[in-house]
Amino acid sequence: MEAVGHSEAEKRVKEFHESKAGVKGIVHSGLTKIPPIFVHPPEELQRNNMNHDFRVPMIDLKGLDQSTERRKEVINEMSKAAEAWGFFQIVNHGVPLEVMEEVLKSVRRFHEQPHETKVEWYSRDFKKKAFNYFSNGDLKASTQAGWRDSFSWQLQFPEDEGNSQALPQVCRREIVEYGKHMTQLQEKLSELLSEALGLSTDYLSSLGCFKSTSLVGHYYPVCPEPHLTLGASKHSDISFLTLLLQDSVGGLQVLHQNVWVDVPPVQGALVANLGDLMQITSNDKFKSVEHRVLATRTAEPRTSVACFFSAEDKLKPFGPFKELVSETHPPIYRDNISFGEYMAYYRLKGQDGNSSLPRFRLVH
Repeated sequence: MEAVGHSEAEKRVKEFHESKAGVKGIVHSGLTKIPPIFVHPPEELQRNNMNHDFRVPMIDLKGLDQSTERRKEVINEMSKAAEAWGFFQIVNHGVPLEVMEEVLKSVRRFHEQPHETKVEWYSRDFKKKAFNYFSNGDLKASTQAGWRDSFSWQLQFPEDEGNSQALPQVCRREIVEYGKHMTQLQEKLSELLSEALGLSTDYLSSLGCFKSTSLVGHYYPVCPEPHLTLGASKHSDISFLTLLLQDSVGGLQVLHQNVWVDVPPVQGALVANLGDLMQITSNDKFKSVEHRVLATRTAEPRTSVACFFSAEDKLKPFGPFKELVSETHPPIYRDNISFGEYMAYYRLKGQDGNSSLPRFRLVH
């Protein structure tokens, strides 16, 4: 890895950001070696340990509402997966396959537009703008950049016409349609996870835990030196829940028992992973697990769509749910954490490979 001073690293990061061309622009320029800001330390690039038989849980929601016994089976499977993995895939979730395929195509279509067409959307003003196109949301000189470009959009349903009009025409119809299905599925999963925690069906919903939803369209261009970088560094999500739709390229991995386990693409499946807010409020009953994306080694770019479900009120304090705290299970985290405070620290720290959770733990 090339050794550079901090000022030189800052200069390179600044130049990359100001180009507004993203990683796709680097590929388009014809470079055969990746820029230094994308080169990761060897210890972060450790590949799979193939001597394991771990498989990310697959949960079938078919027949969920047809019988009480079937619902209990699904909730039990979800509880086990949330406690042991923090990751699972779901099928028969109600989102039409055609809608899933079309939104993936629309994300790729946006990112593969000419630079001069999409540059007007390039921005990191996440608070003021409903739609932002960017590369590496936490781009900074102190951490290595990921080999991917993204856009984000804040969902509002019932849909606000002005909010949907903020979307580029090239992907607007598909994203709005997919967002409607995500909102419906969010309600179902909110109920199931509430019951999996041993709480009332409407518990998470009543607290507004899943009411803020952002949709992010990721694009991982083919990398000329995939052995030197990552599509996304090791990190956990800040959300209560993330639902990810991935194409057939692959590359997503979850850290389970200190082993990187592939999360293989399955047609029609959605990947569900719990975030830091869920681990805090469940008092460590459910896990927020670190994951990453390998740089694309195939001849095709990787495309994915992530929906992050978070707290509705950014200022409302939260901590471990009181129903999950007792003398034998005392609170592990502060009870006055706001989503805004957590998000501020998460962004300040950046995706440096370390969890944000320890900062908010109580000292026993």
